[in-house]
Amino acid sequence: MSSTATGQGVSILIVDDSPFNRLLLTKRLAELGYTNLATATNGVEGLDAIAARNFDVVLLDIEMPELDGIGVLERLHASGRAEPPVIVISALTDMAAVVRCIELGAEDYLPKTFDPPLLRARLSAVLEKKRLRDLASQRLHLLEAELESARRAQLALVPRDFGAIAGHRLALHAAMVPARQVGGDLYDALRLDENNLLFAVADVAGKGAPAGLTMARTLGLIRAAASLLAARDGTPDPADILSLANDDLARENEDATFVTVALGVIDMRNGEGRMAVAAHETPLLYGRDAPPRPLPEAPRQPPLGAMEGIPYRSQAFSLSPGEGLLLYSDGVTEAENAAEAFFGRDELHRALEAAARREPHPRAVVEGVFGAVSAFAAGAAQTDDITALCLRLSED
Repeated sequence: MSSTATGQGVSILIVDDSPFNRLLLTKRLAELGYTNLATATNGVEGLDAIAARNFDVVLLDIEMPELDGIGVLERLHASGRAEPPVIVISALTDMAAVVRCIELGAEDYLPKTFDPPLLRARLSAVLEKKRLRDLASQRLHLLEAELESARRAQLALVPRDFGAIAGHRLALHAAMVPARQVGGDLYDALRLDENNLLFAVADVAGKGAPAGLTMARTLGLIRAAASLLAARDGTPDPADILSLANDDLARENEDATFVTVALGVIDMRNGEGRMAVAAHETPLLYGRDAPPRPLPEAPRQPPLGAMEGIPYRSQAFSLSPGEGLLLYSDGVTEAENAAEAFFGRDELHRALEAAARREPHPRAVVEGVFGAVSAFAAGAAQTDDITALCLRLSED
């Protein structure tokens, strides 16, 4: 038998202006094993008692001076806090008031006859529901703590010391803002040798722990494939990196988890490189005096994990002095505001152009784009990871 069924450890507040009712309820509750009792003579005293300590249940009279039961429930309802469950006390002739109390959040009602079997049943039912809610709240808190830990681990996987990665004439910056849940975005920047840099932004279909695990696996596969090909052939082609990573991801992919990716390799001395895009948002070229434009002739190709043996292709690109390249996930263009409208590609182009005109350095560009997305969302809940990577060839 649970402690709530026996009354052990259960704290009850009686709010009633009638001394007789308070005495009778105290006696009835003691007979049922509930001895941890407190009383209040009106609604104001009742609210003060609720603010001062935690109660498992409140027995609340409806008709009282100064502040009646409906007034108490209205204030509890307006507070927005987690308040104790309430059983209202009423005469059988006052059902309209009882209905109003239920609408304001009261769990049940109790006739003023205080029949012991009925009192026991109503208390037991309300306390059991409170126990289950408390248990659910505790588990939710633990889950949120685990998700926060997973988000921190996710952020720890991606590089952040961009000054140590970039070199020669190339500047680099990237950032990721995970959604509330663990997501599947990733970015990477890795020196292949003294002159060549690998960079990528990818997005795993879905959210939660499976997407996060696939993200970590994809990051490892891309790096391993790049290192293997670089050791064997010199500077690798991004298409070959994707082909190797895809074969591993597609093998025994029973959950049909796909990964979209934009992956490039660039010579940091002159801005010459190659790019492979697999079902991902096309990267955007930008300059201080030119509007952003998609990387031309980027072939559309299947995502990683769809099937083995896909012959991915890459394209050559070149950054002129002062020109930059922005890679981003669809969390940017699909960011929503309170009206459920999308940020969209046109708004992204405007935000990128404005940021580049103010300050074309990659860090300022990424921060400018993220600032525009945040202003558009205006506090609306973020439903997807937001990720961007930017690189720029200096004019010197």
